Amino acid sequence: MKIKTALLAATLLCTFIACDHEGKKTSSRQVYNLNEPPPKTDESQLIPAPPPPQQESNQKQTITIVNDEAGMPAEQVDFEKNEIKDQKASYDSEGYDVIVENKFLAATQNPLSTFSIDVDEAAYSNIRRFLQSGSLPPAGAVRIEEMINYFDYSYTRPENKEPFAVNTEMSDCPWNPQHKLVHIGLQGKEIPMENLPASNMVFLIDVSGSMDEPNKLPLVQASMKLLTDQLRQDDKVAIVVYAGNAGLVLPSTNGANKTAIRNAIDNLEAGGSTAGGEGIKLAYKTARENFIKGGNNRIILATDGDFNVGVSSEDELVRLIEEERKSGVFLSVLGYGMGNYQDSKMQQLADKGNGNHSYIDNINEARKVLVSEFGSTLFTIAKDVKIQIEFNPAKVQAYRLIGYENRMLAAEDFNDDLKDAGELGSGHTVTALYEIIPVGVKDNFTVSVDPLKYQANDKKINGTTNEMLTIKLRYKEPEGNTSKLIVHPVMDEHKTLAATSDNFRFSAAVAEFGLLLRGSAFIQQGNYAQVLNLARSAKGTDANGYRAEFISLVQTVTLLAKK
Repeated sequence: MKIKTALLAATLLCTFIACDHEGKKTSSRQVYNLNEPPPKTDESQLIPAPPPPQQESNQKQTITIVNDEAGMPAEQVDFEKNEIKDQKASYDSEGYDVIVENKFLAATQNPLSTFSIDVDEAAYSNIRRFLQSGSLPPAGAVRIEEMINYFDYSYTRPENKEPFAVNTEMSDCPWNPQHKLVHIGLQGKEIPMENLPASNMVFLIDVSGSMDEPNKLPLVQASMKLLTDQLRQDDKVAIVVYAGNAGLVLPSTNGANKTAIRNAIDNLEAGGSTAGGEGIKLAYKTARENFIKGGNNRIILATDGDFNVGVSSEDELVRLIEEERKSGVFLSVLGYGMGNYQDSKMQQLADKGNGNHSYIDNINEARKVLVSEFGSTLFTIAKDVKIQIEFNPAKVQAYRLIGYENRMLAAEDFNDDLKDAGELGSGHTVTALYEIIPVGVKDNFTVSVDPLKYQANDKKINGTTNEMLTIKLRYKEPEGNTSKLIVHPVMDEHKTLAATSDNFRFSAAVAEFGLLLRGSAFIQQGNYAQVLNLARSAKGTDANGYRAEFISLVQTVTLLAKK
């Protein structure tokens, strides 16, 4: 019996060694071979067919509702009968952080609200992936600030030497007209392509077994070739890959030598485990060795985030990135794939690496991030950008920042130049929304406390000004260590919702959509019909069709709303 058991164990062990953790065969040869290129990828095949237009149909449709943080599909909706059916399904292994929504805070007790800007856009394209595949996203995937910041806004551009201009607008809150909505928009200075500093880039590409899917490594290769086409004579790029270990596939190469760069990209193959930490170390080493003083020194990590060998935990990787970023090398993260996509890990890496995080679900998204938004994605004009709002308690009873939950800072962090914050790219816009309960309006969200005995009472002073709040911003030059301050007061001016700009109404529509997707406790009178009306009224010129696509997504989800 013992012999049979031993033989069975040996057989199972051999089977396990022959396959990777997803059940695919793993090649015993090197994971990349520059002399034996695989068949080239046809980029046109990576472009998914556009979703069909919304129209009435007798055909039965179903959509999976993902209703928990782990992303477990637990229910189904039959659109024909408008009924919800119970369905048990297995958990997938995608990783999302739990988001604890910002609550309303009383201005008398908490007059300051402080946060770091966020230029990431990953949440929106990831949510789009869920919706287009017939599923609602898990609540942890719905980061409303990233949904809002996915879109372009027509803000006033900076006219002085400061790297960005501050734009503000205030009107009635669409989902509760008794409340006010304050819109804050930053517009980064746009540097013409020919004036952008030279780039020293390292493509850090995950070629582990988990990347062996059509929407992973082949899409990464197509994306990197799009970026290669943007390189100039003064730019240079190296390619580092990692699977069971890390290796330098292409030494730093002049951007004009596109053939060598594209050939190295074409020759990548997937297989093996994932030593992401070793790849990150080698990428930083390569970037430091080719550092361009005054240039754009950046690592572009393309992965599904499934690190499982060596330095792999979030804490270990974050400490590694925090140490490495002191070299002046920035880190941007491009996420790919589904099923084991590690969103929370990649958020952390990009945040700590002074970079940004994008989710690439198709070649069109790659073109948006790496071609259309080349400057804003890869060229930083201001770093450690922080915003601090001081609310006037004579005007504001309570307030709530919508989104930015993982970007909140302590009040004292605003003046602390050692505290890390977000980066702003060339021509980039950043938008933030505050919902305000004015003084005199019934407050159903905050719990009253006794007045403070020892605090100065400035109601008389505060009541004589028409200021609703004051915005303070701090930022550093890309290679600077000392922050600069910008102050911008916002007056209590009434404007009807219909009289607001397209910027205001469209960002409000996206925010309300996010609140509905999350099942937010603060949605109040919000509904999908209102989201559609706001978005349609604010569509504007929409040269790239991004707002039209948003409207289409809302129409899809509207089918789930209870009649």
